[in-house]
Amino acid sequence: MKPRITQLTVVPEGMPIFDELAITVTIDDEAGGEFVVVRGQTDTHHGSVAINPSEWPALRDAIDQMVKECK
Repeated sequence: MKPRITQLTVVPEGMPIFDELAITVTIDDEAGGEFVVVRGQTDTHHGSVAINPSEWPALRDAIDQMVKECK
């Protein structure tokens, strides 16, 4: 057995993981191969994620990390 990181949560600095601006980057697999899913905490945008340009570097790093973890 080996532990795997399968989710990162990106939040504004100093805010809790349940903050309304939190974005999760997750590795998922529906039996067809692993892929990365990006989700916001609210349903305001009906499945889309609105990205503030100042948030992009941290979110991009999280997405890149999860893509590298896919097998």
